[in-house]
Amino acid sequence: MTVNAETQAPAHQATWRDLPAAQQPSYPDAEALRAVVADLESYPPLVFAGECDQLRARLGAVAKGEAFLLQGGDCAEAFDAVSADHIRAKLKTLLQMSAVLTYAASVPVVKVGRIAGQYSKPRSKDTETRDGVTLPTYRGDSVNGFPFTEEARIPDPERLKRMYH
Repeated sequence: MTVNAETQAPAHQATWRDLPAAQQPSYPDAEALRAVVADLESYPPLVFAGECDQLRARLGAVAKGEAFLLQGGDCAEAFDAVSADHIRAKLKTLLQMSAVLTYAASVPVVKVGRIAGQYSKPRSKDTETRDGVTLPTYRGDSVNGFPFTEEARIPDPERLKRMYH
C-alpha cells in the first residue's frame, strides 16, 4: 500500500485539506491567517480519538435498535451567548430527557450535545447590500462581526482562537 508521507494516510485517501472548500471567507491578510492556523495546530484537540471511537460504537448500537439517540443543542450561536449557566441548563435538560427516554424505551440512551459548536456559517454570497451599502456577509462570530459596519464585517483570523477557547 502506498502512503502519503506528509499525512501518513493511504495514498488513495484524501485528507480534509485535499477536498474542495466552498463558501469560505476571504481574509484580507493571508499571513495572519496562516499564523493563527499554525498556532491552533499546536493546541490540544477539543475531542479526543477515544471519545470518537466510543461514540461510533454507541451509534452502532443505535443503528441496530439496541439504544436510542438523543441529540440536542443550539443551531447557531454567538460568543456572548455561551456561559457556564447556559451550558449547565442545556445539559440538565438533556439529562432529564434522557432519564424519561430510558424509562419509557427500556434501552440505553446515547446523548449527543452540540454546545458552543456553530460559530461559522456558510453563505452562498460573499456580500450583502442594505440601503445601497455593500459589505461582506456575516459568516459567524468565528469569522466576522454581526453589526452591518465595514469594520465589523472584515474577516479576522484571531476570532478562530476565540472560537477554540
